[in-house]
Amino acid sequence: MVEVAQPFVSGVVLAAGSSNRMGRPKQLLPLRDRPLLQHVVDAALASCLDEIVLVLGHRAREIERALALPAGDRVRVAVNSEHARGQSSSLRLGLRSTSQRAMAAAVLLGDQPGVSAQIIDRVVAAFLGAGGVAARPEYSTADGGRIPGHPVLLSRGIWSELAELRGDEGARAVLAARPDWLLAVEVEGEPPGDIDTPDDYRRALGASC
Repeated sequence: MVEVAQPFVSGVVLAAGSSNRMGRPKQLLPLRDRPLLQHVVDAALASCLDEIVLVLGHRAREIERALALPAGDRVRVAVNSEHARGQSSSLRLGLRSTSQRAMAAAVLLGDQPGVSAQIIDRVVAAFLGAGGVAARPEYSTADGGRIPGHPVLLSRGIWSELAELRGDEGARAVLAARPDWLLAVEVEGEPPGDIDTPDDYRRALGASC
């Protein structure tokens, strides 16, 4: 009996920013007894992702030391020395740092502690089942709206196009130009919020009580 190789899907967590609007490294903010970034890493580890590339930049070593990362090579840290050039530089580095076996990457944001392993798994399963180019969750809100979220699954076949991004552009800019590439995975409820400002953090603290 011939064994069929399972698809290898990497995770890329973007967490290299300098947290200018927060005024201190938001990756390290305490939230439910863990650093904020740890929540995203833990969700990725609890999911079906085969590896996680954690892209750090500003105060990278301090942040890495504060995290509880597992032994072994399932999580690897890539330090973006050019993080001031915007999120696109971290995305490019993250994709370059994945395993050569990766046929796709799930891009997660390090400032969204509300992301769950269940949502990651759901988007990955839909992506693999459709055999498409890209996928992301779209949250159906009570008022009938639809809000795109993360992770964004990106097939290796379009990584070269993402390499052309500059500044704070992310995959959304490429997908907006090619909507036929995108599989929307419907999810009920509100998407996980970004923690960018002190007010965002206060709201997250209040929601965690």
